[in-house]
Amino acid sequence: MNEYFSIAPDVKLGKDVKLAKFINLYGCEIGDETKIGTFVEIQKNAKVGRRCKISSHTFICEGVTIEDHVFIGHGVTFINDSFPRATTPTGELQNGKDWKVEATLVRRGASIGSGATILSNVVIGQNAIVGAGSVVTRDVPDNAIVAGNPARVLRLIVPELRVAK
Repeated sequence: MNEYFSIAPDVKLGKDVKLAKFINLYGCEIGDETKIGTFVEIQKNAKVGRRCKISSHTFICEGVTIEDHVFIGHGVTFINDSFPRATTPTGELQNGKDWKVEATLVRRGASIGSGATILSNVVIGQNAIVGAGSVVTRDVPDNAIVAGNPARVLRLIVPELRVAK
């Protein structure tokens, strides 16, 4: 193993996965032919599908599922807790038993622009596009282009009509 990788033995790497230097993977699944950029962390119980591109400086936390053919831009952050706290009501540091992971799903073919933040309990629809710097606070419909804070639907992607020649 390369000295620039931090890949735990419980990571499930698919066939022909491409890994950049300075990555941190543990307890996750990465599908075939996916490319992961520099300074990416993918936590336990996160799943990344086949033929995805995860750009540098991205954080994919526990509870995130990314289906096949998804593009994740640079510096994208996923959130898995709506009300994070450092300590319990009695002042003790929280641990895994003190909170519940909230899921996020990114459907097949979606694209998320650089610097976006994706809150928990949302579904980003198939082939949807999330604009750079957006904050996704609610579900994104299939084939929608969303942007802003909070992200709002700008328009739907209309399939190209192909004219026979």
